[in-house]
Amino acid sequence: MGTKSAVDLMESLSEVHFSGFHMDGLEQRKAGTEQPTTSATDMYKQPFVIGVAGGAASGKTSVCDMIVQQLHDQRVVLVNQDSFYHNLTEEELTRVQDYNFDHPEAFDTEQLLRVMDKLKHSQAVDIPKYDFKGYKNDVFPARRVNPADVIILEGILVFHDPRVRALMNMKIFVDTDADVRLARRIKRDTADNAREIGAVLDQYSKFVKPAFDDFILPTKKYADIIIPRGGDNHVAIDLIVQHIRTKLGQHDLCKIYPNLYVIQSTFQIRGMHTLIRDSQTTKHDFVFYSDRLIRLVVEHGLGHLPFTEKQVITPTGSVYSGVDFCKRLCGVSIIRSGESMENALRACCKGIKIGKILIHREGDNGQQLIYEKLPNDISDRHVLLLDPILGTGNSAVQAISLLLKKGVPESNIIFLNLVSAPQGVHVVCKRFPRIKILTSEIEIGLNEDFRVIPGMGEFGDRYFGTDNDDQQVVPPSQ
Repeated sequence: MGTKSAVDLMESLSEVHFSGFHMDGLEQRKAGTEQPTTSATDMYKQPFVIGVAGGAASGKTSVCDMIVQQLHDQRVVLVNQDSFYHNLTEEELTRVQDYNFDHPEAFDTEQLLRVMDKLKHSQAVDIPKYDFKGYKNDVFPARRVNPADVIILEGILVFHDPRVRALMNMKIFVDTDADVRLARRIKRDTADNAREIGAVLDQYSKFVKPAFDDFILPTKKYADIIIPRGGDNHVAIDLIVQHIRTKLGQHDLCKIYPNLYVIQSTFQIRGMHTLIRDSQTTKHDFVFYSDRLIRLVVEHGLGHLPFTEKQVITPTGSVYSGVDFCKRLCGVSIIRSGESMENALRACCKGIKIGKILIHREGDNGQQLIYEKLPNDISDRHVLLLDPILGTGNSAVQAISLLLKKGVPESNIIFLNLVSAPQGVHVVCKRFPRIKILTSEIEIGLNEDFRVIPGMGEFGDRYFGTDNDDQQVVPPSQ
């Protein structure tokens, strides 16, 4: 049985398209140079913001309502871009039939940014309720919105302004056929708004369709997820909600422990996780995708090291003000799984010294150190501690305690792993509040056998196992 590629595996789920696959800091989206939305350090101190864009009558509201319903146990607020239309002037009111409500300049984006800034900083806001008969936003009382865990920002042009896009942790584009959107619009405007069908069609051909082609459709390239058929695509929405719940679990831990850092997830990263967690993945593919993910973790870990400012002269004779890498650095791998992360560290840091710690497990809770080989001057270095799985935290505690005995300052240790169980995070962060833990995903927890779930199995066995590339990992017996 062949292993599916990450893209094939993800897109097989009810036709939901995971567009713009990228790795933070290593790859840019082919569609442009859009930078990662929210930084990994800031996103966990603030609400999780979801942007939902798409053409008029594409089903955005249905998608938002279904997400809100499934996240019923979370504090969720919905912010509509329609609330931020400009008030029409007296002159514009006299020729309202010629006013383009689908143009970016029809919205008060500055007010939207102010509202979102307050919500992201846990402040209550008053959101106007736009009167689509009088074309004013001060006719009805404003809607009071309190801070929440999740903010859904919905509108046809919420991806148009880069400042608004930068607020989002997840961007969803609802992609619905133009004929379906037009049919829905005719039904809505004639039945609900008592408009003549001729006026609806005239507005569509004059403003709605050109604006979709010029302003809305081009923003599709910024989406992390593209949902065909809108609210009818239940499987896609279930997948999105599952991902949001995963991120909210990480969010809560990072609020408790400011020294815990989780790499901002993309569906490129989720695709890698899907493959290396699959029990049917071949050893060759397991190693390949593990190495990619490990490289990401190492790069992010290096970003937490201190630096000094440095100026250089470029080949054009210009002065460039940059930074100089930390020189006093070493890696320490916890044998044997931690050794899988050494190549990525060597690839990033030429000539780096790497020490080793072997901890023999005796039972579920007992730990015994039986081997260590560390640089003689390790107390003068920053240390990247390597172990792909943080489970109970017992091995990590033993390794960190040894480093402290060798004179390494606690604040000089950065613990890198691929996945972390909440139990292990609690143990390590409470015991060593000044070290940093950097991981790519927080797990559900530990089972009765103290194994990480959903987990990756025995990482060292899968990574260093048979040399036969076609050998598959045997699924656990039921």
